[in-house]
Amino acid sequence: MRALWIARPGGPEVLEVREVEDPVPGPDEVLVRVHAAGLNRADLLQRRGLYPPPPGIPAEIPGLELAGEVETCGARVTSLRPGDRVMAIVAGAGQAERACLHERMALAIPEGMSFTDAAAIPEAFLTAHDALSTRGRLRPGETVLIHAAASGVGLAAAAIASAAGARVIALTRSEGKRRKLADLGYDTTRPPGGVNVVIDFLGAASWAENVEVLAPSGRLVLVGTLSGSKVEADLSAVMRKRLTVVGTVLRPRPIEEKIALTQEFARTILPLIAAGRIQPVVDRVLPLARAADAHAAMERNENFGKIVLTL
Repeated sequence: MRALWIARPGGPEVLEVREVEDPVPGPDEVLVRVHAAGLNRADLLQRRGLYPPPPGIPAEIPGLELAGEVETCGARVTSLRPGDRVMAIVAGAGQAERACLHERMALAIPEGMSFTDAAAIPEAFLTAHDALSTRGRLRPGETVLIHAAASGVGLAAAAIASAAGARVIALTRSEGKRRKLADLGYDTTRPPGGVNVVIDFLGAASWAENVEVLAPSGRLVLVGTLSGSKVEADLSAVMRKRLTVVGTVLRPRPIEEKIALTQEFARTILPLIAAGRIQPVVDRVLPLARAADAHAAMERNENFGKIVLTL
């Protein structure tokens, strides 16, 4: 099969498309013929040698989410059959013509949805759902501030929060992206305070602002550290406001936790996507052979929403 290959740590130029052996599904797994795969910043870090995959996952093949058709099923698989259209997060190696995943990690692609749109959903929307609902405990009527809101996960979080009845404040440094966020109906003005939940992808640079704008009993959910991971903090405000600070990341979690999150997402958010109440935002679609262009565009922060690779 063809797969995107990281020839060595470095810039986008180290990416190649190579012929590699097909993966073999275990008894509880399905082999998926991948039609499209989403691009994430974790892929950029893996390409540079800064974000190794879990043991047993080839470090040379990136890819954390995919959409495609089930080709074969392991001996113990009961919920899927060949031909089923599925999307899923994987621990790695998703940007290849075939990939294996546990049957309970598979999400049914809504009827009528393209593979490219489906590939833009799993990583972004599962991360956003976990950050908002599980970690942030967002409730209807509350206000959520989302940093880097024009990213795939940021837009997913904004869509989920809005559908849940929350007020969304969507921030970005780009004036062009700010206009697009406003066109989607989100408030793009920095608030003086009164925020119940902050979803933060920036880390160090936004710590002080986050603590300042959070209301008493507010929750800060750390999803990324784009601006650095080390801060000098005055903890008195955290104590005085009774704030909760929690972090989240999906890739290194045990498979049991990922299955639980996937199944909850299937019950609560997937029906909203199927009904059209929540939709992924795809910035651009490129063939696997142009993966270097996709990486370069993401590194330049050009994308508004997801970049998807097709196979």
